[in-house]
Parts: sequence; C-alpha cells; structure tokens
Amino acid sequence: MTYPIYTVDAFTDHVFGGNPAAVCPLTAWLPTETMQQLANENNLSETAFFVQREDGDYDIRWFTPELEIDLAGHPTLATAYVLFNELGYAQDTIRFHSKSGLLTVTKNGDLMEMNFPARMPQPCEIPAHLLEGFSIRPQQVLRSRDYFLIYESQEEIEKVIPDFVQLNQVETLGIIITAKGNNADFVSRFFVPNSVIGEDPVTGSAHATLIPYWAKELNKTSMKAEQLSKRRGDLWCGINGDRVTIAGKAVLYMKGAYKLA
Repeated sequence: MTYPIYTVDAFTDHVFGGNPAAVCPLTAWLPTETMQQLANENNLSETAFFVQREDGDYDIRWFTPELEIDLAGHPTLATAYVLFNELGYAQDTIRFHSKSGLLTVTKNGDLMEMNFPARMPQPCEIPAHLLEGFSIRPQQVLRSRDYFLIYESQEEIEKVIPDFVQLNQVETLGIIITAKGNNADFVSRFFVPNSVIGEDPVTGSAHATLIPYWAKELNKTSMKAEQLSKRRGDLWCGINGDRVTIAGKAVLYMKGAYKLA
C-alpha cells in the first residue's frame, strides 16, 4: 500500500522557519508499532496521523521518533494546513478528537487558530539535575506536564546553554524556559531530554502552559509569543477560562508518498 505524506513548516510564513512536522492522512489506523516506526523514519520532532470519522470530524494521534504523546501543537497546525490547502476541506473549523480531548482549528484571517486545554504550572519538587542542566539558574521552577523555568529576561533565554548529560537524568517529556519578551509579550525555548530532538524549534503544546501563566502575570487575555530557537516561531495567544487559543501560520515544504509492504 502507498500512503500520502506531507512535510509542513508550522508557526512560520516561510520555508526553513518554524517547526517541521510530517502529516500522514489515513483512511484507517495503521498498527501503533507501524506508526511509531514511520515517525522514527521521518526523524522529525512529531509526525501526525489522522483518520476521518463518520460524523465528519477527525481522530488525530502524534508520535515523536521515540513515543506517542498526548498533545502536540505544531503537527496539529500542520495537519489543519494540509486539510485546508491540500485536501479541500471547505469549512472554517476542523474538529480533532485526541487523547487530550476535543481540539479545534479555525481559520482566522491569514492565521489558523487552535483551541487547546490550558495547563497551568504548579509548584513542584525541583530535581538537582534540572538546575545543573542549564548554564544560568532560573528565578523559579514550576511544573505542568513539563518542567517550567522562569528567567529574568529574554537575554537570559537566548544565552542559556543546556547540558543534556544532566537533563537526560530528569524524568519529564519536556522542559520549558521562559521570560518576558522584548518585542513580544513572552518568549520561550523547549528542550526534550533523552530524545533525538534536543531542542524543539516551536512547541505548540508548551504554550498550553505558557499562556495561562503569562496571562495571569501580565493581566492580559491576548498575547504575542516568540519561541527563540534557531528556526524561530511566532504565535498569537489567547485565554478563555480553562481553554487557550494558539494561532499561527504554516507553509508546505514537501509532499510525497511512502510505501508499506
């Protein structure tokens, strides 16, 4: 069998920016082991697989090269881009069903706006290896799904050097570091211990934690965010109760097919 595949750069308006995701439309689910092997072969931070339901909605799953995860932003945005621009989806809102519940993506001018559950970070015990894993000590450490490190300034975020010898001893999916921004409301970077990813270029799911934190700190419900990886990413953020909106642009890099024996 031959299946289509797309590579889309998410949270950017130009190729080689933002975060690349592989997007794999399916008519029925492949075995989980096969999807994991495909994600490993793609060797991008995430590969999204989706199947249309009888009611017109979609089921979606996300895999890193190592494991399936419960929530992923940039491959969801990339999947919406493929549906809107390559597969002829005619409505303004796409409904995805996932391990994190219902997620929607809506056209909003030249942006696509995702609606995700908020994940407010909370006080936590701080592993010694976490603090030893960065060249600059944070002001505060919290945690939701990921560890959440708050710094004094954007300049510190830009200068921080991770030490994965230390970070690989921390049990977590990811580590967010963040501060107020110079030209954005807040900035961040995202690190993935024990992974081929290392530093993720732009991380939509991290903003499910970043948005409620900074909305409270800045007393704002709408914010502009930047992720300060080498590829960089731009995100337009909002909050409404226990839900966040994460909007961005995307561009197609490649489309093709893969063949399974």
